[in-house]
Amino acid sequence: MSAPVYDLVDFDEVVEKFDPALGLEVHVELSTKTKMFCGCPTTFGAEPNTQVCPTCLGLPGSLPVVNKAAVEAAIRIGLALNCSIAPWCRFARKNYFYPDMPKNFQTSQYDEPIAFDGYLDVVLDDGETFRVGIERAHMEEDTGKSVHIGGADGRIHGAEYSLLDYNRAGVPLIEIVTKPILGTRERAPEIARAYVTALRDLIKALGVSDVRMDQGSLRCDVNLSLAPRGSGELGTRTETKNVNSLRSVERAVRHEMCRQAGVLLAGGEVVQETRHFLEDTASTRPGRRKETSEDYRYFPEPDLVPIAPSEEWIEELRATLPELPWARRARLQKEWQLSDEELRDLVNAGALDLIEATVAAGAPADDARAWWVAYLTQQANAREIPLDELPITPAQVARVIELVKSGELTNKLAREAVNGVLAGEGDVDEVVAKRGLAVVSDEGELVAAVEAALAAQPDVVEKIRGGKVQAAGAIVGAVMKATGGKADAKRVRELILERCS
Repeated sequence: MSAPVYDLVDFDEVVEKFDPALGLEVHVELSTKTKMFCGCPTTFGAEPNTQVCPTCLGLPGSLPVVNKAAVEAAIRIGLALNCSIAPWCRFARKNYFYPDMPKNFQTSQYDEPIAFDGYLDVVLDDGETFRVGIERAHMEEDTGKSVHIGGADGRIHGAEYSLLDYNRAGVPLIEIVTKPILGTRERAPEIARAYVTALRDLIKALGVSDVRMDQGSLRCDVNLSLAPRGSGELGTRTETKNVNSLRSVERAVRHEMCRQAGVLLAGGEVVQETRHFLEDTASTRPGRRKETSEDYRYFPEPDLVPIAPSEEWIEELRATLPELPWARRARLQKEWQLSDEELRDLVNAGALDLIEATVAAGAPADDARAWWVAYLTQQANAREIPLDELPITPAQVARVIELVKSGELTNKLAREAVNGVLAGEGDVDEVVAKRGLAVVSDEGELVAAVEAALAAQPDVVEKIRGGKVQAAGAIVGAVMKATGGKADAKRVRELILERCS
């Protein structure tokens, strides 16, 4: 018997009749060189089942050893999230069967997480700050990956067969779980997106993960429930699993609010279950009935000793925390004299880090910003790749700016130089030399080109001498054409006016 289908409720009506409660679980895959409990490498995209060993495959007789770098990363994440760090904690076995979990249990932390009771302040689109409480941040290992062949959407339903890749099994994970996020009303979708965005930026600043949602190194599970407006209760929650983009986090929250409201207003009951987010329709569909913690039969991991970080070690790690992203943005906004809107545009374009690195390489901030948000953003969009994946470095952009400032390149020639770098023709100076892009700096050659252009257009010369100085543009254009665009237009104009005076 199929489950009943309920109509979606308009979002404004949902907010009028219900109070949403959010809970976000974010899994961060750490960028350690080796796995959580063994020495296998963690290189993304390696050939299937080439980064495995008896330990991460769960073979009899193999024993795990904790990765110290992963523990340090967990502590640093906890500190950055204003959490308390446990003076003593241990691992547990979370028992369940999944084909991509070769041990049939996951080594995780249950009632003794390494970090707990923190918060993260997130800035919303209108500048308002909203505090999200952090329940816990705990260490665990990732599962392997199931690849379903033959299905229409890559899921197991309708697939002809499945393949298992255990390369990812055992990769270190930090799971960050919020406290119930209440009082969000109509801003629940926005707050969810803002929180995951701020968390991603924080983790990236710590340098412990590349937080690539498209590659699964940051994954978000969205818990949501509705209760009658003003009741002060919590409703039955659903958990939308593995939402893989910031936009999708926002859309998943909005859809679940509208879907659950439809169920409740029609007299139905929300089922506690996992759900899958469908990118093409911005909707969710049922997964499995949600287990409780008792269903996992947690018990302490007998093969691992407890972790007891000393105060000295914790303070040493605290000293390594970088400038936090929001503090850094405030500083750069002041230094670069940006409006809130300009700063937001730079952040949304993914240009802030690139501009800062270009400035650090010697370029003026205004010039660095102009290059990254204009021409280079156009190039990234044309290639359909993120801005930071363009094959050009901030140091190379700074060199282009330097050549323009010194008069060795015009803006047009500078774009040609950048095109050459993007095409893989070499560094900036190599491209300039290979393509012959340097501005004509020989004064005699420039004078000859100007005089030839003047001689070819005597009527324009008469206009200039008659006071129509703007007519000099025609001569400038002729000189630029004759020199292949390599003349300094400003100097050309000066020479024209000198000869027509």
